[in-house]
Amino acid sequence: MLETIRAYAFDKLAESGEAKEVARRHAEFFRDLLAPATEGPFVSFRDLPRYVRDIDNMRAALEWAFSRDAEKVDIGVGLAVAAGPVLLATSMLPECHRWSGRALLALDDAMRGGAEEMHLQANLGFSLMLMHGLSDQALAALERSVGIAEERGATLYQMSLLAWLNIFYTRNGNCKAALQYARRSSAVANVIGDAAAIALVHFLLGNSLHIVGDLEGARVALEAALRYRPQAQRTGMVYLGFDHDILARINLANTLCLQGHLRQAAERARETVKDAQDIDHPIALSIVLRHAVLLFLWIGDLPSAEELIDWYAANARSHALAPQIAVGHALEGELAIRRGDVQRGVEILRGCVDELHAVRYKTMDFKIAFAEGLSATGRFAESMSLIDDGIRQVEANGDAIYMPELLRVKGNLLLAKPRARVGQAEICFRQSLELSRQQGARVWELRTATDLAKLMAAQGRRENARTLLEPVFTWFVEGLDTDDLKAAERLLTTLH
Repeated sequence: MLETIRAYAFDKLAESGEAKEVARRHAEFFRDLLAPATEGPFVSFRDLPRYVRDIDNMRAALEWAFSRDAEKVDIGVGLAVAAGPVLLATSMLPECHRWSGRALLALDDAMRGGAEEMHLQANLGFSLMLMHGLSDQALAALERSVGIAEERGATLYQMSLLAWLNIFYTRNGNCKAALQYARRSSAVANVIGDAAAIALVHFLLGNSLHIVGDLEGARVALEAALRYRPQAQRTGMVYLGFDHDILARINLANTLCLQGHLRQAAERARETVKDAQDIDHPIALSIVLRHAVLLFLWIGDLPSAEELIDWYAANARSHALAPQIAVGHALEGELAIRRGDVQRGVEILRGCVDELHAVRYKTMDFKIAFAEGLSATGRFAESMSLIDDGIRQVEANGDAIYMPELLRVKGNLLLAKPRARVGQAEICFRQSLELSRQQGARVWELRTATDLAKLMAAQGRRENARTLLEPVFTWFVEGLDTDDLKAAERLLTTLH
């Protein structure tokens, strides 16, 4: 209708004295229409169009149902429960948070611990986590929901919630807890027996194993997740609000990169970014872009990293993803340091690391870049404090994938100080080498071998330096134009 006709119709409805009854019937109709959306943890994308076309009706019904004119609270609660999955699927996170919170406050004693609270707590936790980061409130909501799901035997909800709790703890760097939730989800997946559930479990395990430094185990799990993809697509089940296949693919690209398959990893990352754009889901796109940027920074492809950082930041701003907005700024700071604009990069990262720490978002890669920037500007004490704090965090949380780099950077800091501590630096380099070899992290091994070989050459141990670096360098058969390999090749040329 034209706006003037709509206004006229509303006036006539009010004059008739039937407005309240019509509003009630309207709200009940759309509550029942949206009810099938709550049958699974999330709305499948193939079902989404039939709900999206009625979003404005859904909003109008919610506004009325929580107004003073509404007499029965169960209509508003039912509407909020049914609306949550649709709002999450369309990334309308502030609205999901608003209505879930309103409905939770309206629950009566009979509804506490029931299906309504289970749905609402989950929707509140998801929206809080994605909008505002890893807060205690988001964690409490998710844990309350999974507790109700366990009591009610709602295995589909358990599966999805355990997956998100795994992601929660992965993001804040608590890898021990993340692995615990991945293993709990595996037990639930065996009960469900659904291909999508099994694929999800392999993804969660692969993601967690990557972070604890078991790269080969991660690769096996992630490849298994992708093998289940065709079967999972046939079941139509959705556990993360989007096809988690896209996350398994980008995590596999990052794992392959650290294992030294640089060209293959870059190609996979570009393909995955394109596919993430095609599925048109802001949350999935944000996660894929974040991992892809990390990969391109690892291999030194700064133009590709810059393009994706701009895209990542724009996506975060467009969908009110506050933690991701801060991550976007931090990525800009890291890129500036990599390009030699160290002072600007340090200034950006100083504010961003504190901001991300406040929302408990894992910042280890940014801490490493920040420490390198501080060292380059002569602030050695601050840089060393940051690295030592990072080492303590890794030892406590178990995200060991970062430890080789932390030790390598510490070794370089010990050498860069006004009074170099050569012996301690070499110990750090050798610890980094040993750990990177245990992890199968060829990229970390190459970086550390290059730095240690430089130290040996400076001490006159040129033959030892060549013997150390040459086999590491010659292992690589692809990505020979990347910064780390070119630096190693230049050094080897001087050692012959």
